[in-house]
Amino acid sequence: MSAAIQIDRARAAAAALRKRYHPATGQWDDCWWQSANALDAIIDYMTIAGSEEYLDVISNTFTQAQLQATDFLNKYYDDEGWWGIAWLKAFDLIGDQKYLDVARRIFADMTTGWDDCWGGGVWWTKERSYKNAIPNELFLVLAARLHQRVEGPEKDSYLEWAQNEWDWFRNTGMINGENLVNDGLDKEGKNNGGITWTYNQGVILGGLADLHRATGDTACLQQAERIADAAISQLCYPNGVLCEPGEQEGACDGDQEIFKGIFIRYLAYLNRTLEKPEYARFIHLNADFLWTHARSADDEFDLRWTGPFERSSAQRQAAAQDLLNAAMLSTED
Repeated sequence: MSAAIQIDRARAAAAALRKRYHPATGQWDDCWWQSANALDAIIDYMTIAGSEEYLDVISNTFTQAQLQATDFLNKYYDDEGWWGIAWLKAFDLIGDQKYLDVARRIFADMTTGWDDCWGGGVWWTKERSYKNAIPNELFLVLAARLHQRVEGPEKDSYLEWAQNEWDWFRNTGMINGENLVNDGLDKEGKNNGGITWTYNQGVILGGLADLHRATGDTACLQQAERIADAAISQLCYPNGVLCEPGEQEGACDGDQEIFKGIFIRYLAYLNRTLEKPEYARFIHLNADFLWTHARSADDEFDLRWTGPFERSSAQRQAAAQDLLNAAMLSTED
């Protein structure tokens, strides 16, 4: 399929996603961390398509959403990580120092969630009741990307944080024997056998790709490839379309509706380094199913990419945007 068609599809999805944006709050459908991901998807769309259509959304979100949480900080370390990564993308696209500065402040707050309980790692919340995969994966990504973008004495400290995070994460056992990432740790600091959500398989791919870029360590890419392959082989319908755990039973909530897009986003990012034709084919298979079977007449998209379309939401639309962005980015054999 031509690049022009892929761009047209992504542009249509972005226009529909914009309709769910509320300028007065800087959020999509009054969602918080999901809005950081919607912003991430919109920035990716503009970056890949060479568009300037939504620059106003970036600046307005920075102004309005910041009022909801000073410097985008709250009690959830994973919420903070999503915003930090989105603002680094805004910095890459626009070059405004304020976006890099807020990402650095977010990361500094996330470091306060690291302690020696179970040998390290970041807690899920500031209540310190649960250590789990997603805040630590986001911490890895943010540390590695700050290392790539910051000059001066802090540059090396970001890389040290990234390396410490990965050393801790790979030794926790959260990556199970099937090369899937379970949700977190139990009260003894062992793998809790929690659900293997797609986004937990995704974000780690970006962190490992960035750590490889910083260090040249091929073991990072090999581990990322094992996780990606496991997710593609184990978390899909028989036809190869990605399926969120609980999706078939109608059990996905407003958080989980966005997870698949996050996986695809980071799979496409990893594949910029690996260039595996199998990953590109997987992305295009999913994008074609989404467009053909799960789209409304108004270019809105549903949770189940196999269809049929029933309803959309900001989270479902943002996930679809991630997928269509990835199809623009991935060259199909």
